[in-house]
Amino acid sequence: MSNFKQAEGKRVAVIGGGVVGCLTALYLHELGAKPIVLEKGMTGQQSSWAGAGILCPIHPWLYPDSFTHLIDRSLAMYPAMNEMLLDKTGLSMQWHKSGLLIPLFEDDRIHHREEALAWSRRFTWKVEELDAAQTQAHEKTISEQVSGSLLWPEVGQIRNPRLLAAVKKALELCHIPVREHAEVVALGEDSQGDINAVILANGEVVPADAALLAAGSWSGELAKQIGLELPVEPVKGQIVLLKDEPGKINHIIKHDDVYMVPRSDGHILVGASMERVGFEEGTTEKVIDSLLDATYRITPGLKSAKVVNQWMGFRPGSPDGMPYLGPVEGRQGLWVASGHYRNGVALAPGTADLMSRWIMGEKPAMDLADFRVDRPVVELSKIGLPARSK
Repeated sequence: MSNFKQAEGKRVAVIGGGVVGCLTALYLHELGAKPIVLEKGMTGQQSSWAGAGILCPIHPWLYPDSFTHLIDRSLAMYPAMNEMLLDKTGLSMQWHKSGLLIPLFEDDRIHHREEALAWSRRFTWKVEELDAAQTQAHEKTISEQVSGSLLWPEVGQIRNPRLLAAVKKALELCHIPVREHAEVVALGEDSQGDINAVILANGEVVPADAALLAAGSWSGELAKQIGLELPVEPVKGQIVLLKDEPGKINHIIKHDDVYMVPRSDGHILVGASMERVGFEEGTTEKVIDSLLDATYRITPGLKSAKVVNQWMGFRPGSPDGMPYLGPVEGRQGLWVASGHYRNGVALAPGTADLMSRWIMGEKPAMDLADFRVDRPVVELSKIGLPARSK
């Protein structure tokens, strides 16, 4: 704790008002820092808001082991984070265990069964192997063509907008400044080259002893402006919202072509495309139809569900699918927490805890070499950036 006492009152400018940035600011405050959140638009309105809230890594058997260690650490923090936010704000993120089921079909392009089972055994994730009849007993809507499934019964979910509402309320109650429409365009440095301020687009200088770049999909562009190479870029995802009777599906159903996340009120969130089209806004009929086609093929029992909404968001993608976490070499006081890609909500509490402690002088309790900011750029097509759309 001596490091924290020494760093007490440290002014930290958190650049980016998504779930990672806002949670890190909250944790920094708990450690005695004086954070300020600077968001170029509206707080929590991008990837953090748009996502599905699945508290499970996406195909973790395709990643290095360090990724699973990080995500296990983060998911283990959800009970404490949920209790803290509920105590502070009275707002629930609607966190509950719904389980995650991967249906298996003979004609699947990728067969995950063996790798998924081996990963689950190695990292002690409870998994059940179901045959076709057992799968259909668990999910009445599923296709008769299913050959079996894998079920992780302890996987949970939250509703992203509810999490963001709770975190924003907690920031407000802790009197942590949150500046919206405050676009950072440059950093101020002293004569030794250490960070001493961030500079906004309107020319305002915000004094800071450290700056954390947590601007999601915009992190790569901003990094260039401040003389840093950071290959984080937007990967667009489109989502459809269905409405059916509550309990029509019971588990999160995750297939390579589509996922379905059931909410307790009968809404079913269907997602999500992977499009490398820059910051191209809006949904498209072609992609929405493709998601619905895949939904009806895998779960024909949902054909009667009503389509009630559709939206999109930009995931902060990285070439290898892994986030960038840590200090920037040669730029004293500059830190990065970005590139969480498809796992931002699952990794949020772990990232916030690690980064807040690190910024305040405590060395990480785990090896983060695979996440360092200056790691070599390695493109991994299975988990990293998709091919550019033409």
